[in-house]
Amino acid sequence: MQTRPGICNRKRRFATREAAEAAALAANVTLRAYKCALCKQFHLTSRTKGLRVPRAVRP
Repeated sequence: MQTRPGICNRKRRFATREAAEAAALAANVTLRAYKCALCKQFHLTSRTKGLRVPRAVRP
């Protein structure tokens, strides 16, 4: 998925994946973070079609 410039400019930017994922957890809907190819920062999206669910990490 590639973000268009107009969409990138309207989305909130996060400097780190951790900051974006923290904001996603605080939201009332399911969101995930991704790195934008245009601005090189992280955005949030609700799109999940075709994505693999990450495995749980065992300590």
